[in-house]
Amino acid sequence: MARIRYWLALACLVGGAPVLAQPIPSNPSPTMYLQAGAGDDSSRALVLGVTLPWKSWSWPLGGGLVRGHWDLYAGAWSGRDLAQDRFHTAVIGAGPSLRWRGRQGASPWFFEVGTGLMLSHKHFYASHERMATRWNFASHLGLGMNWGPRQEHELSLRLQHASNASAKEPNPGVNFLLLRYAHAF
Repeated sequence: MARIRYWLALACLVGGAPVLAQPIPSNPSPTMYLQAGAGDDSSRALVLGVTLPWKSWSWPLGGGLVRGHWDLYAGAWSGRDLAQDRFHTAVIGAGPSLRWRGRQGASPWFFEVGTGLMLSHKHFYASHERMATRWNFASHLGLGMNWGPRQEHELSLRLQHASNASAKEPNPGVNFLLLRYAHAF
């Protein structure tokens, strides 16, 4: 919990009030991102990805606006196997995400939720068990903000859970706390 408070405080400091006053573009741009974090049982994640916005879809909700995008990524996860030795596996994934912004979509702050499918090169170990499948679901909740002259910079803190949704046992799942920096292009 202390990590979450630290990253949220950092996000507030990085944003700054004058920069946050810039409007969010009404036509979102694709982004490229770098995401890193730690999880259960000393697991780690480092991912590079892109987001591709759904240009013609939005949904007004509670004084804000929901927009969607596709999230495509590749990276590496590491953890400890049953012998407590560190191992690494490559991961790729894709899925939809929904992002809500207040002030009819003009707020620099956003809340995000998403899911998708991912494939790992090797079976991942979590909670001292090997995950039964290399195909898993990766779902997340996130809180973030944009800044910059065109709101092109983005920082978000995400909680991610990956598991096979009990399609096959054992299914220990793994949880990550991730920090993502994205830049619009």
